[in-house]
This record gives sequence, C-alpha cells and structure tokens, in this order.
Amino acid sequence: MAKLRLALYWAASCGGCEIAVLDLGERILDVAALADIVFWPVALDYKYPDIESMAPGSIDVCLFNGAIRTSENRHMAEILRARSRVMVAFGACACFGGIPGLANLSSRDSIFRTVYHDSPSTISEDGVYPQTEHSVAEGRLCLPAFYDTVLPLDRVVAVDYYQPGCPPDTEQIWAVVQAIAAGTLPPPGSIVGASDKSVCDECERIKESKKVRAFFDLAAINPDPHRCLLEQGVVCCGPATRGGCGVRCLKANMPCRGCYGPAPGVKDMGGKMVSALGAIVDSEDPQEIETILAQIKDPIGVFYRFGLPNSLLSRAKLVRQG
Repeated sequence: MAKLRLALYWAASCGGCEIAVLDLGERILDVAALADIVFWPVALDYKYPDIESMAPGSIDVCLFNGAIRTSENRHMAEILRARSRVMVAFGACACFGGIPGLANLSSRDSIFRTVYHDSPSTISEDGVYPQTEHSVAEGRLCLPAFYDTVLPLDRVVAVDYYQPGCPPDTEQIWAVVQAIAAGTLPPPGSIVGASDKSVCDECERIKESKKVRAFFDLAAINPDPHRCLLEQGVVCCGPATRGGCGVRCLKANMPCRGCYGPAPGVKDMGGKMVSALGAIVDSEDPQEIETILAQIKDPIGVFYRFGLPNSLLSRAKLVRQG
C-alpha cells in the first residue's frame, strides 16, 4: 500500500498544535511509517517554490493549524487547499479563530496604534508603521498585509474535517491519524478527534444543586477538587463545550475554557454560557442578579475565548471616532 502524503502548516497561532504532534513521542515513527511528510516548515526546510511546484491533489491530507490573520495565511491556505485531497482544520484557531480571534474586539488601526505608537516600550516619533512594500538598494522588501478581521480557516477555503482543541489531545491526534490511514474517517464536514457529548457530560465531579450567589477568580479560592466548579462559583465553560479532551483541565482543578468549541447542538458558546449562568444565579432580584454577574471579569474573553470569529458576533461592532 502506498504511503500517504501528509502536509502540516502553521498560520496565526501559538504553535502548540505543532508541539502536540511531536508529543506523540515514539509514535511519530509510526506516523512516518504510514505517511511521507511532504511539507512541514516548522520542522523541515521548505520554501514557497517547494509547495507551489506540487501538482493539484498531490497531498493526501493537510493538517492546517492557525487562523487567517494576514494575506500570507490566506495565500498558504489557498495553495495547500488546491494541492490537498483532504483539508483538516487542526486545532481551535483553524476551527474557530482561537485566541488570535479575540483581536476582533479591536480594529486593525487600533492594534497598530497600540503596538507601534502607544506602548510604553515603543519609540516612534515619526509614527512609522509597517508597510507591505519598501524599496531598498538590494531590491523590494515585502511584508504580508495585516487583515482587519481574523477568520477561521473555513471562511477562506473549503474544509473537509475539523479537529478542535488548544491543542488537540495527543491521543485523539493518534486516533485521527489511524483513521486517515485506514480510510475510516466519517463523512466530510465532520468534527473528528472529539466526542458527541459536552465536557459537563464527561466530567466526573459531584454535581448537586447549581445555585450560586457569587463568582470568584480561581486564584482567590481553593476549590474542592471533587465538586462541580460552577457550583463553587468558578466560571467553567463545560456546559457549552464539546468533550473529547479527556477533561484534563478539570482533573487539574482548573475550569474548562472552551477550546474544543461548541458542544453538539450549541450554535453560540457565549449565548449558551449566558443561559447556563443565568440559570444558576440564586436570586430573583434583577439588580442583585446584575451585581452577581458583574463579578465575572471580561465575560466576552471568557465566553468567546476560542471562538469569537466563529460566533454569531464574529467581531465587535466598532464605532469610529471623528
């Protein structure tokens, strides 16, 4: 049997998904036995011409991690899509926009102003910002265009499968690799390397009466490792998040942050979390309810931490000044 031709690429993300692949440990040798890695810039020396010279459809599977933040991200997504029979949105950033997607709370101009002008460590008396092109004696220097809005991968190219996680669980990566090799993947459009339950359904913590009168920062309390964190006033996104991660955060006495994306049947994680928290607040006084909920710091950063670009909001509506 001919070996698979596998490509991996890292766009707008932290690179943790690449490390998760390496975390397969000695099983990376089994991956090498199943597939020839024909493109992986983070580990091997590849250049644009290497991928551009490949024939359409010559790559069997591409694991594309990272959101689309720049014109280079989009360019590489389009090149790899054209050359890949199967495109996998690999990790939360590619699937939903991820942490980079929180930049959709700001505009491109405000981000540049903060980074290149207003930050305490920046000295730019002339207000110089990066340019996409600049001519020097040696030739023309180019930088990718920085987009105003961060997008998940499927807003740019067609995606065949989605493997969520920040990063995806190593055991789930191995299971998906085996399914690819065996040709037993589900129908295109499916979420792979995850479960059909919510994190709450898979969590073994004791759940009793979810009624709270206050919310706490995790650092301010020492939560009982056996009881539901929500019942202890710690915001946990388990009710709105797809399972399959092995509930590792909860086993470490940390709340779920939502990196596996919306649970089955959930269209918008933020909306689901607002509903879940509203149902457990132990008060019928609107003013008191507002006071209790106000204890949750940065709610949009908590409820949409990994999926703002893929949510019903997509990005904040920005009001231009002047």
